Amino acid sequence: MNTTEVFLIAMLIIFSAPYLVWRLFKTDHYAPLVVVQIVAGILLGPGVLGAAFPDYYAFVFNPQVISALNGVAWWAVMIFVWVAGIELDLKQAWASRGETGVTAGLALVTPLLFGCAAAAVLLQFPGWVGERGATWQVLAGMGMACAVTALPILVLFLDKLGVLRKPLGQRVLRYASLDDIAIWGVLALIILDWDRLGRQAGFLVGFPIAAWGIRALMRRVPERDRWYLGLIWLAAMGFVCDWAGLHFMVGAFLAGVVLDKDWFDEAQMDAFRDHILLAIMPVFFLSTGLRTQWDVGGVAVFGAAALLLVASVAGKLAGVHLAGGILKWPKGEATVIGWLLQTKALIMIIFANILLDRGIVTNEAFTALLLMAVGSTMLTIPMVKPRLARMASG
Repeated sequence: MNTTEVFLIAMLIIFSAPYLVWRLFKTDHYAPLVVVQIVAGILLGPGVLGAAFPDYYAFVFNPQVISALNGVAWWAVMIFVWVAGIELDLKQAWASRGETGVTAGLALVTPLLFGCAAAAVLLQFPGWVGERGATWQVLAGMGMACAVTALPILVLFLDKLGVLRKPLGQRVLRYASLDDIAIWGVLALIILDWDRLGRQAGFLVGFPIAAWGIRALMRRVPERDRWYLGLIWLAAMGFVCDWAGLHFMVGAFLAGVVLDKDWFDEAQMDAFRDHILLAIMPVFFLSTGLRTQWDVGGVAVFGAAALLLVASVAGKLAGVHLAGGILKWPKGEATVIGWLLQTKALIMIIFANILLDRGIVTNEAFTALLLMAVGSTMLTIPMVKPRLARMASG
């Protein structure tokens, strides 16, 4: 078979296997389709089916096919992060800056500290620090991975729970939005390429000018043109950030965050995000799974994932409960908000991919982070749904 035919076999597997599991086993309550797709990527990768059936893996996921899948995955996840950046409502966050600042700050810093402590335990053993990673980068990277909230997946969950447009849902989005900005800022510092400081200085000078220009242009064109110009802007920002040593995903986020949500129809934005998630994001999940490794031993990787999951959940719940106590929230509200904000999924997987790309963490550390993201996301709906029902009835 030629490369095109094998690529299409890979695409057939990518789209059919997770969907069949999701539908046949009715996993939506504890594992939405996006989670099933991530797990399928892990199972189809070299660590599980690839190890059991190496001939299958070498045939379907040969270097040419993997290169093609990676290209689709890069563009898919750039679009997804760009949309997440656009959806950050900074005006609303500023209007409620006191409450938002306290909650978002505690919801970020507390799990970050818990995650750093968990990472410090892991670093007592070999196998977690990448070939180009410094100790402080691994500590900060794993700590921030424990603090991440997956804003795009959070939007999907809030909609599924029926609270997206309600005051509680909008509050949760404000907290997550503010943390999202901090997370990408910390990531930029972690992956800072000291050999490209001149380029980065040029980017810092040029970016505000370019952002002012694209904003001025967007105000003057019809909405239909804004979508097309936005994608051009996305590709340009991804290239410039990667050239400057900041990674193309930082560029994708910045490309979105400087655009106003009000410039785009809300229903079209929701539909666009859903279509990206349906049509091309599964390729990203599969390509992520192909990077999982278990060389330090499956027990060690699962143990690391469990430790990081405990740090993540406990840290997020502790931070939000502290905020709830300071701000005098009603009983039960802090628990619901804490469980919602600990959703990891997509953004943490992107975060972990970048750490792996930069050689800061090993494949084994990446696998542990990926498993932690899956576990955290699978907990969200089962933990939140009954609590929301009790709040509504009370």
